[in-house]
Amino acid sequence: MAAEPVFEQELPVKGGDFRRAGAAACKIKALLKDMGFDQKTMRRAAIASYEAEMNIIMFAEEGCLSLAVTPREVRITADDRGPGIQDIELAMTEGYSTATREMRELGFGAGMGLPNIKKNSDVFRIDSKPGRGTRLEIIIRVNGRGE
Repeated sequence: MAAEPVFEQELPVKGGDFRRAGAAACKIKALLKDMGFDQKTMRRAAIASYEAEMNIIMFAEEGCLSLAVTPREVRITADDRGPGIQDIELAMTEGYSTATREMRELGFGAGMGLPNIKKNSDVFRIDSKPGRGTRLEIIIRVNGRGE
């Protein structure tokens, strides 16, 4: 059974807001730094939350990144109101992307988002239903504090 969070925060993310892309992920990294987490944990959380945030911005109307911190883990949940993912196995393939030409011209949509989230997580769960949105659960186990 997971420990009760000692800190929780929700960060709303607006779909299509490329101007603020990365703001929620930067906030998560800053919060973890203020709490004294080690560089490796902060880096993994920043990468995973950035990729999740970008998926909301690129594909959903709106969403939210939720951060829950316990002494032993960092949990990030990304929920969105978007189109959902038709084929999760295909979406998890490195290089596969449904990004538009415009998104690619902005430098996004290389098809590494979900694979990068999984790679930087100790536990990664994805639940998506076409027409109903997507929920990602990301758990990063804490190795040390202040290292």
